[in-house]
Amino acid sequence: MRRSFFCIDSHTCGNPVRLVAGGGPLLPHIPIAKRRDLFVRDHDWVRRALMFEPRGHDIMSGAIIYPAYRQDCDFAVIFIEVSGCLPMCGAGTIGLVTAAIEEGLVTPRVPGKLSIETPAGRVDVQYEKPGEFVDSVRMFNVASYLHAADVTVDIPGLGRLVVDIAYGGNYYAVVEPQEAWQGLDGMSASDIVDVSRSLREALEPVCDPVHPEDEKIRGVHHAIWCDTPSSSNADGRGAVFYGDKAIDRSPGGTGTSARMAQLYGKGRLKVGDAFRQESLIGTVFEGRIEAEADIGPFNGIKPSIGGWARVIGHNTIFVDDRDPLAHGFQIV
Repeated sequence: MRRSFFCIDSHTCGNPVRLVAGGGPLLPHIPIAKRRDLFVRDHDWVRRALMFEPRGHDIMSGAIIYPAYRQDCDFAVIFIEVSGCLPMCGAGTIGLVTAAIEEGLVTPRVPGKLSIETPAGRVDVQYEKPGEFVDSVRMFNVASYLHAADVTVDIPGLGRLVVDIAYGGNYYAVVEPQEAWQGLDGMSASDIVDVSRSLREALEPVCDPVHPEDEKIRGVHHAIWCDTPSSSNADGRGAVFYGDKAIDRSPGGTGTSARMAQLYGKGRLKVGDAFRQESLIGTVFEGRIEAEADIGPFNGIKPSIGGWARVIGHNTIFVDDRDPLAHGFQIV
């Protein structure tokens, strides 16, 4: 049997985003977090087929749009990534909004604004579309917070690292320059992947965060390695690691949110402050702390992230049962 998927491909500040506009599995009309559970249980082959090689690659991000269950949202989304079905993806949101508006998949109730039902909660978006194309998108992300400060772990080949654990839609280990790690300069992408894997493994028995409002969101699966910017157009620079060996080409939407939450939690940013985060390739997200937020017992922030995306093509993808690699593969 051959299945066909119509996709709109884009990139958000350099990171690829594949919006599945046709062929996604039908799911019951229930909250998107519960639909995500069903997708993971019964349809995860779709994610693997469209994100993994030979149809995708190690840094592929994707999304599937569904009708919203919440009355206050324009549509719902399931994020599909090489690392799984994430609760939230910032770069993915900016890419899918750009593609969905430009290609006419979504008609907003209020021009220039959207509300999206994500597994992590409602995410509001504003976009600028002065003509035919979307120039920029600002995403008002889920409440973010510093979960644990100054967590100490021993990393083979590096030594003792002190990291913070912060949530920005996913949990991150936030690493700043210190004695055991001097910063990003001189590190290759493969170097970052290697130390990130070791860090994640070392953290597993030490810190297993659980979201106080959703116990299904748990565990540190991402890391962001932070440094000083290389450009005067940014306030900081970061390399976001996720999956088995992926480095975000964008500055990272949930990563920048987690970084701002960490800086806020340590008293280094305040409500109203902006934080421009630079990626490894020099693209920039414009972060801003919009307000305070309480997440269970934690005091955190409501962050927003501004960025841009560009649609790069239409893509009809076949997944054929006769293909021994129909459901994709990864080389670890």
